[in-house]
Formats: sequence, C-alpha cells, structure tokens
Amino acid sequence: MKKVIALSFTLLMAAGALAGCNTIEGAGKDVERGGQAVQDAAD
Repeated sequence: MKKVIALSFTLLMAAGALAGCNTIEGAGKDVERGGQAVQDAAD
C-alpha cells in the first residue's frame, strides 16, 4: 500500500511540474494538492 501511495505522490508531482507551474506560489499549491491527495488515499 505504501508503494502505491509513494507512486501516486510521485506521479502527481511530475504532473504538476509538467503542467508548467512557473512561480513558487504555483509550485506550493501543487505540492499542497499532491500532499492532500496522498492523505486522502491513505484514509
């Protein structure tokens, strides 16, 4: 299960980077959304 969560988090981070977040604020929001998705998956 932890491997699935780690893979999901990695894929979300890669998708955020590829989406082109050009500012630190945008990157922070992407990281926050990724973290939230991992927490939701763990519940």
